[in-house]
Amino acid sequence: MATDIMTDTDELPDLQALAKRLFDLEIKAGLADDMLDQLNQTIFRQQRQIELLGKELFELRRQGQDGPGTPRNLRDELPPHY
Repeated sequence: MATDIMTDTDELPDLQALAKRLFDLEIKAGLADDMLDQLNQTIFRQQRQIELLGKELFELRRQGQDGPGTPRNLRDELPPHY
C-alpha cells in the first residue's frame, strides 16, 4: 500500500512537463494565428490586384473593339531614341 500514496514531490515533475507542453502549444497556436493573418492579408491584396487587372483587360478589349479611332500618321510618331 505504500506505493499507492503519492506525495507532492512525485507530482511535481508531471506538472512541470504538463506546463511545458502547454506553453509550447500556446506558442505554436500564436505562430499559427500570425501566419493565418499574413495569409489573409496576402489573399486580400491579390484579390484586389486581380480585380484591377480584370478592369484593365475589359478596357483594352473595349478599345480594341472600337477600332483605332482616327487614322495614325507614322511620321508624327518619333522612335524612342529621338
